[in-house]
Amino acid sequence: MVPSETRAVEAELVGRSPGQLIWRRFRRDRVGVISAFVVLFFFLAGLCAPLISKLYGKDPYTRYGQIESGLLNGFGYPVKPNGGMDGEFWFGLEPFLGRDVFTQLLYGIRTSLLIALAVTVLATLTAIVLGIAAGYLGGRWDFFISRFIDLLMAFPQQLFFVAFLPIVATLFVDPREETPTWVRVVSIIAVLWVLGWMTLGRILRGATLALREREFVEAAKVSGASPWRIIRKELLPNVVSPILVQATYMLPNFVTTAAALSFLGVGLVEPTPDWGRMFAIGAEVYEADITYMFFPGVSMVIFVVAFNLLGDSVRDAFDPKSHR
Repeated sequence: MVPSETRAVEAELVGRSPGQLIWRRFRRDRVGVISAFVVLFFFLAGLCAPLISKLYGKDPYTRYGQIESGLLNGFGYPVKPNGGMDGEFWFGLEPFLGRDVFTQLLYGIRTSLLIALAVTVLATLTAIVLGIAAGYLGGRWDFFISRFIDLLMAFPQQLFFVAFLPIVATLFVDPREETPTWVRVVSIIAVLWVLGWMTLGRILRGATLALREREFVEAAKVSGASPWRIIRKELLPNVVSPILVQATYMLPNFVTTAAALSFLGVGLVEPTPDWGRMFAIGAEVYEADITYMFFPGVSMVIFVVAFNLLGDSVRDAFDPKSHR
């Protein structure tokens, strides 16, 4: 960059707040902006699923293939090619039960994102409280919280997800009774939350350890500020970057984990629309109807890739050294 261009850029940056500089760097990242729009599209699709379903004229629960003749053959598969796709059923029909795939996918996105968003918020808040407390308070607090994090991180997570979910569900419902959907949702959120905050907690502990010896923290202590005020006013604003970046990586991981639990039969079950349940059905019928697996599979890949790219862009926006 020639000196005149350098001076022009520096003049443009004068007087801008850190937030404005971060936003400016993010806007110049085309991949990040496109990824943000893709992620926003998924959230809007899930949020507006009931409205879209009403306008579309179908719902994810009605067994259209069993109600209307000529939609499914004698083996339970769609009669029309490409999984029964036509002007009436845009993404085709579900084999055997004959439910509409488009609305199943919409409500499945809604279910998965609501669960993942709830877990991400809870896990982030837990990591903020315990991670920053351990780093700032030190001593016994740091020792016990750090050992607690080490203990939880020693668990083989996928195995414990599968093992703990039925146990948590029995706390709400007698094992001899059918488990309501809300109990399953609460159980999934609780288990993913308890075993999903430790990585961010450890990151925040390390960042706080580096910050607590800085001059502005020492000045706050000398002025008589309480530990809570120092954490809230001095430390927390300086760890926003790792919180946001890690949260953008956590959410798609929780989406895929929740889907995996439903795929294994310990998460959400019939008739609740869910990505994982659609994968489970698709795995059974893919040889005869590959189309049914196509839409949820492509949707999840696009969502996870877009969210990970968004996380990379957010990290680069917070890091001036990565800006070119």
